[in-house]
Amino acid sequence: MSLLVADAPELDLPGRSLVVRGPSPLDGTVEVSGAKNSVLKLMAATLLAEGTYRIANVPRITDVGLMAELLRAVGCKVELPAADSDGPLVVEVPAEIEPVAPQGVVDQFRASIEVLGPMLARCGEAVVALPGGDDFGPRPIDMHLQGLARLGVEAETVDGYVHARVQELRGGAIRLDFPSVGATENLLMAAVRAKGTTVIDNAAREPEVSDLCEFLNKMGARIEGSGSSTLTIKGVDHTEALRPVDHSVVGDRIVAATYLAALGIATGEIVVTGVDLDHMAVLCGKLSDMGMEISAEGESIRACVSGRLSSAKFSTLPYPGVATDLKPLLVALLSTADGVGSVTENLFAERFRYVDDLRLMGADIRIDSHHVVIEGRERLSAAKVKAPDIRAGAALVIAGLGAQGETTVSDAHHIARGYDDLAGKLNSLGADVSRC
Repeated sequence: MSLLVADAPELDLPGRSLVVRGPSPLDGTVEVSGAKNSVLKLMAATLLAEGTYRIANVPRITDVGLMAELLRAVGCKVELPAADSDGPLVVEVPAEIEPVAPQGVVDQFRASIEVLGPMLARCGEAVVALPGGDDFGPRPIDMHLQGLARLGVEAETVDGYVHARVQELRGGAIRLDFPSVGATENLLMAAVRAKGTTVIDNAAREPEVSDLCEFLNKMGARIEGSGSSTLTIKGVDHTEALRPVDHSVVGDRIVAATYLAALGIATGEIVVTGVDLDHMAVLCGKLSDMGMEISAEGESIRACVSGRLSSAKFSTLPYPGVATDLKPLLVALLSTADGVGSVTENLFAERFRYVDDLRLMGADIRIDSHHVVIEGRERLSAAKVKAPDIRAGAALVIAGLGAQGETTVSDAHHIARGYDDLAGKLNSLGADVSRC
């Protein structure tokens, strides 16, 4: 395998702005597509076996395009759904892949590191550029590499690349120091081809991890304990065939929560479809305590807010707790709630770069170490603000729904990495959001 790595093609990621004119109540039905935090890992998992995969319910987001570019760089053919089609994403994996994930694409999104496990399982070696993505504090891949070492992998980091090799993956006992979603998923995909049995303790329990387990088991893997903190993987020998599959991506609970937070700011009544309320139980319980009326209707959530919500205290925790991705959205929500609320960040200490922009909009926010204390205002003020990452950008947009006047959110290309037409879907609910 050559270690000379060419940069991937440049992708067109134009910087756009979203203009929000508020305030206006929301009303109607909005559909949530597949989860960003699942589809990217499913795409990586296709590298495990030759054949044609069809993945349905794929969100039209930038990160899917980035992962498609990465798969093409290693030799796959990828066909994205047409803009006016509900068809599947199609991945054709060849008999041989080049296990090199180059810079250029990799340094634009965090999930790129997830190709490490399947490349090792398929080829016994991999060169993967260190990943990029949203910048809100260090998120090292130590647990990925330590877990892989328990399976017999030797790895080193040289000039911004992880170089990993293994003669034969061997099952082993792995206990994660923290229930990392990314480490759990990478280890799962490697362990599928390990000789013997692998047990991962303190594994992540997120619905997106369960979605990956379902995908892998469809392929012929033998994974037990999905949804629990202990995963047992009985390795599939290379004499046994893993097979390509068709699969539909689990609904995006983070996007669904974004629309609920928007409702909490703007008031009104909406139905969010395509998501399981059980995947959002803790959050929805807290929103109910704040005064939001929430009920489940099959794979839909009906929510109603008739007036200003009461403040509350939130803490971000691994699933089933409140996800760290929700923190900026909750800070925006509490900025218009009645009383003093707080959000405690237990995962990424530096995830506060949107706070100054919310302050420009009149929010009363104080940061104390990893705590954010918010005294709610009845109404925010329009301002020109800048999206620093996916969720913070979305938080600034929904804050604009509760602001008097015209709020401009620049660098909205960040939002497009995780949201399938956020502006259009908010407009379908009665908001006034335009691109410029």
